[in-house]
Amino acid sequence: MARYTLGARMTSAPTSTLPGMSLYGTASGAVRLRELWIFNTTSTACQVALQRLTTAGTQGATLTELEYDDASVTPQAAGFNSHSGGPTITTGNLVLGSIGAAIGAAIVWSFGDTGIVIPATANNGLGITTPTGTGQICDVTWVWDE
Repeated sequence: MARYTLGARMTSAPTSTLPGMSLYGTASGAVRLRELWIFNTTSTACQVALQRLTTAGTQGATLTELEYDDASVTPQAAGFNSHSGGPTITTGNLVLGSIGAAIGAAIVWSFGDTGIVIPATANNGLGITTPTGTGQICDVTWVWDE
């Protein structure tokens, strides 16, 4: 498996129905999320969660995915910035946490040996939401294997 990453700033704050950023797989192969880093860009605390998405909704701008090793094949997974139309979000949070009220306050999740799997099915992905309270614009780094 090859390792990939993308880092970007949300264009809009996430809500409970509109992800602030998402990562989608393809029908060609499963994606295994290994790490997710989320940094606050404001001085207001916020809650963030990672949830499964089963439809695309209206995705925001595409993001630039990069290989850890330039000799790797081009990534199949695709990152998208803030959604403007709600995708279908499954019930429950894969992970949930609070980010402190300071610029640079962060939460970093590591998902172990198998990672969180996005199955090899069209329109399946993972999204960053704010289940409770007011979301904030954050800097995000995704790390995954394909």
